[in-house]
Amino acid sequence: MNRKTVKSELPSNYEELKKAANRTSNWRERLEAVEELGKWKNEQTIDILTHRMKNDAVYRIQEAAFRKLKAFGEEVQMPPRKKGELIKGTTKVLVRIKKSLPEEHTYEQFKDKLKKTRVDVFDTYEGDKGADFEQWLESAWASLSRK
Repeated sequence: MNRKTVKSELPSNYEELKKAANRTSNWRERLEAVEELGKWKNEQTIDILTHRMKNDAVYRIQEAAFRKLKAFGEEVQMPPRKKGELIKGTTKVLVRIKKSLPEEHTYEQFKDKLKKTRVDVFDTYEGDKGADFEQWLESAWASLSRK
């Protein structure tokens, strides 16, 4: 392991990294913040990484935080991947969005409205599903009833 690259002081942009690590609307920023915080071993960064590992809705962020904590020598267990809804009430949100659109709306219109109105839901599932996101969302849209 390359322990030489791990620094014990706080990075000069610690406050921004802390905010980015907790930004629910952007999984990419959270992942970048986890990667950067993983270069600085101290109580504050370990706390943030532990929180991301245990509580992030996007599994790849949990994995990245787990790897960083392991590299620090922390005794951590990788949490199991969540089953079902990553954000409570996602199905209801999707149904509401579909109902709010005209009867003949397209999948693209549905996707755009989801992204505009619930960027947290859109972003979390995009981060979690990766390359399968489009297929998952289109299939969810097709299966929702308008009742």
